[in-house]
Amino acid sequence: MRLTRPSTRPMRPLLTLACATLGLGASPAPAQESGTTLPQSLAPLASAEAPSEPVETHPRPFGRHGELTEREMEMARTAWSYFVERYQPETGLVNAVGSYPSTTLWDTASYISGLVAAYELGIIDKRTFDTRATKLIRTLRNLDLFRGEAPNKVYNTQTGEKVNYANQPGEIGYSVLDMGRMLVWLRILKERYPYLANGVDNVPIRWNYCNIVNDDGRLFGSLVRGDGETRYVQEGRLGYEEYAAKGFALWGFDVTAALDPQPLNYTRIYDIDIPYDGRDPRVFHNQNYVLTESYLLDGLELGWDLPVSDPAGAGNASHGWRAEFAHRIFEVQKRRFEATGVITARSEHQVDGQPYFVYDSIFADGYAWNTLDPSDTYQPDRAAVAAKAAIGMWALWEDDYTDLLFETVADLSEAEGGFYEGLYENGNGFIPLQTANNNGIILAALLYKAQGPVLQFTNDNTSYWDTAWAGTDIRANKCLPETQVVELTCCACEDLPQPKPAVTAEEFLFCRPVNGPYGLGATDCGTTEQSFAKPEPRYVLPQACRVPWGQ
Repeated sequence: MRLTRPSTRPMRPLLTLACATLGLGASPAPAQESGTTLPQSLAPLASAEAPSEPVETHPRPFGRHGELTEREMEMARTAWSYFVERYQPETGLVNAVGSYPSTTLWDTASYISGLVAAYELGIIDKRTFDTRATKLIRTLRNLDLFRGEAPNKVYNTQTGEKVNYANQPGEIGYSVLDMGRMLVWLRILKERYPYLANGVDNVPIRWNYCNIVNDDGRLFGSLVRGDGETRYVQEGRLGYEEYAAKGFALWGFDVTAALDPQPLNYTRIYDIDIPYDGRDPRVFHNQNYVLTESYLLDGLELGWDLPVSDPAGAGNASHGWRAEFAHRIFEVQKRRFEATGVITARSEHQVDGQPYFVYDSIFADGYAWNTLDPSDTYQPDRAAVAAKAAIGMWALWEDDYTDLLFETVADLSEAEGGFYEGLYENGNGFIPLQTANNNGIILAALLYKAQGPVLQFTNDNTSYWDTAWAGTDIRANKCLPETQVVELTCCACEDLPQPKPAVTAEEFLFCRPVNGPYGLGATDCGTTEQSFAKPEPRYVLPQACRVPWGQ
């Protein structure tokens, strides 16, 4: 059951427009598509517009929904066994990979994913859930931060100390993508379990965001140079950047630029235009891998919704282009199987031995089906059917191909250790590694079938995150989002050029685009190219009059 609350708490300063006449655009603006809510003065205007075809009263939900079968419940218990076997009772952390006592924020968020699913599916009782959750929150709240700013990239799970990649004491910077995933799951915890909210709020409120979110709404991670100096670098490419940005947006940060898919390019694979990040790796020194995982996480955890409560309910993805791109990512893998016979469910994953980790991409560095290690060396023998990708796609798309994916990995596990990473495409057997990320995502996929998207807005209580240090300069010094109303006079909106959305309705191939209260959404997503009429234009605030997060 998808739950929504009747109203959304203010997330950013609300802009009150004072223009007597607004020159409003005739097509959805990128600001709306990238997650900016309309001011209340424009809400009636937006809601008065209707799509060209009526939206069903009860839209068809994405993927599979219903009670888990006994086999699926056994899979859930098996996945949870990883978090039993690799749990560190002193800290409440869980090893990211097997017995190696190290973890990241990303992998810890995957543990929270598994913990929530295990409780909601009845695998553990409330006492076990509360004991584990409160111990973990305590550890996260007291982490030694990288140079006093944010969590280090890696921590020792036995001691909770910050370490380098060799698990030796030290600090190496922070990952804004890992932080974004953690923020998604911290928000899920406080929404589903309000009695944990105060403790949860005390985790991210310790962080300093001044070097993390810039004035344009882009996200920056950090690293330590050879001379010991800290370097701040823009982090994230199409797919992961927007997923992480949603985590920050759920806590009130204006991340408009990070939510915008531009610059955007397409490459044609099996007659499908596959989107990839348009920033040149030769210039920006960051690969533009097209991977499945970020789109899966967005669907399973957030329902491909914008980071606000979704008034449309299940079956309408308010972040429409994310749903559309996810369907392309799924469909191209299905078509590869149909064309070649190679069962395909690609994601980044661990491997046994060198190079230990690969980006098993759909497209990267100019090539389709390019499997690269972190040094960008081609590793074709490490391509695999990733268990998390297979089960994730099975949950989000219901058809014969995902049934095949399910059967490929459903028993790729051991009862007391969890699921293995995957099955090599070349016939070299399974990857003999078990990880927190893989098992956490599998549990989230099974929970999705039982309950729908994991984030459910149910907690309307006053939040310590919003009230801490009110009336002092501490919030500003830490660059925390403010929540008070700010009245500003609108710019000369009537003279502005009318921008087009970053992803237009005409580019939707597998989902029906619909006008929603926050921009262009998607519904009726399927596995064949759609032929629905496009929605009529609606009036929105132009890009140059972008409003920050608000209600």
